[in-house]
Amino acid sequence: MAYQPDRSQYPQPRPDGSLDIDLRSGKYLKLWQGPQHPGITGNMSLELTVCGDEVVAGRTHVGYLHRGFEKLMERRTFIQCFPIVCRICVPEPDFNEYCYAAAVEELAGIEVPERAQWIRTLILEMGRVNSYLMYLGGQAGAFGQAVIGQWTTYARDLMLDRFEELTGARIYHMFILPGGVRDDLPEGFGRRMEQTLREIEEILEEVREVMFDNAVLKRRAIGLGHIDPALLDAYGVTGPTARAAGVAKDVRRDHPYLVYPRLAFEPVVAQASDVHARADVRRRDLLLSIDLIRQILAGMPGSGAVMTALPNVLHWKIPRGETYIRGECSRGEYGYYLVSDGSGYPRRVNVRGPSYTHAVALLERLIVNVNIADVAALMVSLHTYPPEIER
Repeated sequence: MAYQPDRSQYPQPRPDGSLDIDLRSGKYLKLWQGPQHPGITGNMSLELTVCGDEVVAGRTHVGYLHRGFEKLMERRTFIQCFPIVCRICVPEPDFNEYCYAAAVEELAGIEVPERAQWIRTLILEMGRVNSYLMYLGGQAGAFGQAVIGQWTTYARDLMLDRFEELTGARIYHMFILPGGVRDDLPEGFGRRMEQTLREIEEILEEVREVMFDNAVLKRRAIGLGHIDPALLDAYGVTGPTARAAGVAKDVRRDHPYLVYPRLAFEPVVAQASDVHARADVRRRDLLLSIDLIRQILAGMPGSGAVMTALPNVLHWKIPRGETYIRGECSRGEYGYYLVSDGSGYPRRVNVRGPSYTHAVALLERLIVNVNIADVAALMVSLHTYPPEIER
């Protein structure tokens, strides 16, 4: 029988949640994982208290990367905020562009042309593919399968080629603006996109065989980081992390936006609610995004405007009001709360990213009793981007 530590001797939390840990006793050791560490999601740090090789307590520390976006935006004009919002989530910047643009449009009463709505949906699904490919490489790497990261990085570069062709940039696109998008699809874009999708599908089949059918990975991942479905609402868990626990939360279906009501899809779910289930849900959700991209390109109107005429954006004043715009990013529900006081600057901007609840409250609960070797895999399975936390 495997060794089972006597957890009754572990320190018990005080009413305020803190732990009474005497490091001088020799029972416990404090370790820091990150911020510069390959087993860390982005630039953040974990303060771990261990007993032997088992984690007794963990605390998340953020703020080692981009930070303070919300306050910066209060000191910029509405149009100047667009280069800022992209940095809130580097691997999936387009979702911040959409949420912010949609919030401005709702307050300003701007109608977006139909073709622009289709192109926006296309861009968001392309960004979801990129984000999931980065996640799969990180999840496999946390279990020692570095080759998967090389495959998914190559596949992601193929999609970045399509982004560069469409927007002129590979990472920060700044393509979704109030009123629509900057430009129409280039000639032959759909044909080249189909070729890219087929190659990504071939790579994902190899990923499935090498990663998900791997006996060692399954032994380590199955049962690791189990989340009780009863905790989902209490901890604000959304997206694939919630769907892996059997709860089909998906803003694209539950609160439709853009052209998602015209697309045929159902949320991908699983029941095990562990690291392996969360990875498999994201792999299948990536395949769903590929199918949605094909549906979008097939259903998009053949012609039409992609941008509504706007006033001089350098002197643009948005009417007084407040709004909340939500959507489904690769990690779950994403939202922007925007308040305007009638001036040329946002009065208040608040970003609701899934990373805050997943990487702080939830992670600090799940990490207790986990082996040190599995900390990175558990963290990656929650799929977080630190700038969403230190906004």
